[in-house]
Amino acid sequence: MVMEARLGYIALNGMDRVGPVRAKALLDRFGDVAGLFRASAAELMTVPGIGKELARSISDQFDSINPEAEVRKAEAFGARIVTLADEDYPERLRTVYDPPLALYVWGSLLPSDRHALAVVGTRHPTHYGISMADRLAYGMAKAGITVVSGLARGIDTAAHQAALKGGGRTLAVLGGALDKLYPAENRKLAEAIAEQGAVLTEYPFGRSPDRTTFPYRNRIVSGLSQGIVVVEAGAQSGAVITANQALEQGRSVYAVPGRVDNLSARGCHTLIRAGAMLCESLDQILEDLSMLLPTSVSREAKALEPMPEPNLSEAERQVVKALWKGALQTDALAREAGIGSAQLSAMLLGLEMKRVIRILPGRVVELRGEVKPAPELESGANR
Repeated sequence: MVMEARLGYIALNGMDRVGPVRAKALLDRFGDVAGLFRASAAELMTVPGIGKELARSISDQFDSINPEAEVRKAEAFGARIVTLADEDYPERLRTVYDPPLALYVWGSLLPSDRHALAVVGTRHPTHYGISMADRLAYGMAKAGITVVSGLARGIDTAAHQAALKGGGRTLAVLGGALDKLYPAENRKLAEAIAEQGAVLTEYPFGRSPDRTTFPYRNRIVSGLSQGIVVVEAGAQSGAVITANQALEQGRSVYAVPGRVDNLSARGCHTLIRAGAMLCESLDQILEDLSMLLPTSVSREAKALEPMPEPNLSEAERQVVKALWKGALQTDALAREAGIGSAQLSAMLLGLEMKRVIRILPGRVVELRGEVKPAPELESGANR
């Protein structure tokens, strides 16, 4: 079979038991895609690590794989496939040990995306964690830095939303195919990201995400980025795995500290003890990366406009301050804020309409992640 380079990479990417590392070994042995696809099973067996069974499997797939069909699926979805043979393949990603053979791109990749930072963390964040992710990613967007994350619930979602809110670019790397988007509730967010950045995956159409695909996709999150910021992560979490991969790739790693009794902060504290830079603000990251970022980014960062805040009355601010410590049932909230129950009930409706709070079952009230803390609470948040 004669196969041009671009289609060959798409074909290899879709084959069972042929990943980036094995594909590189095969291409090194046979020179290029065309030479590889002409190889017999016997010739494939001459490659280290390719036994008889695997050689036969690869040879059979040479005849059955249809990369042109995959290209048509991408076009029908409104996406395109970028391979290692293409000039617009992200240059930073080329430098990792096992770069994806092909990227399915829903949206656009721009040269400016080389100035990117990843923001990752737990799927079960606290209000503090969501607020920090929101503040950092919003500032990155305003500074002209592309925000990279994984579209997962929690910190990833907050980071993407903040980048969009800041009018900047954001890239979401999936752990499954474009047509198997997970989590399903982030469909609207993914559509917005595709308009203001790109949704990316290396997985062919039809591949559902599973417990093996998510850790593997994390190398792309870090590989696209100049540095990675971890905001709340368990000691054995995927965010910590991503940070370790970033270190192996020579990227900078930053970790936001949290409460010592918060299990979701243990991964960050472990990273800090291991040498990650303690991150309390975006300024610290920008200063650390000043030699790697263009002058325009540094200039824009110094002139960042503040994050918009809702117009709140003094009584409403008291409610926000009370909720910053955590979600509260309405009776407890009234006592904490020093407000009568009747007044609070009317106030909660207004705060909900302003998207400051959300009311959960059982009349439990919690802050939305984008709400900034009161200054006096913010100063003590990391004690």
